[in-house]
Amino acid sequence: MSSGSSCVSDVLSTTKKVRQIIRLNKLLLYKSIIKPIWMYGIEILGCASKASQAILQKAQSSILRMMTDAPWYVTNLTLHDDLKIPFIRDVISDRYAKHHWKLVTHPNPTLQQLLDANQPRRLKRTRPSNLL
Repeated sequence: MSSGSSCVSDVLSTTKKVRQIIRLNKLLLYKSIIKPIWMYGIEILGCASKASQAILQKAQSSILRMMTDAPWYVTNLTLHDDLKIPFIRDVISDRYAKHHWKLVTHPNPTLQQLLDANQPRRLKRTRPSNLL
């Protein structure tokens, strides 16, 4: 009988280790596959409405919640802080700041026209340059 109970404890300790590894693999899969998909062209999302950005944020938070099996009472802020994953709005502003810096320092003079903020606006839409 003692060998049976030690076998169960061995299995339980292995499943705890495997569960932790699986969680790390899930985070790695998120960072290597899912995040690059929504990060493609995110500099342009600075023009998107707040509702569109909120849709992306909801999707990101629900994916993180599924990855970690977080209960309903864990806030999204806690989830993002524990996993060290920034919110969508922060990523958009950081990426646009890098994109803007590349445009400023680029030797091609035609790219400088993209930085002209004095172009007339037809609608009251935000521009990515408003994020700076």
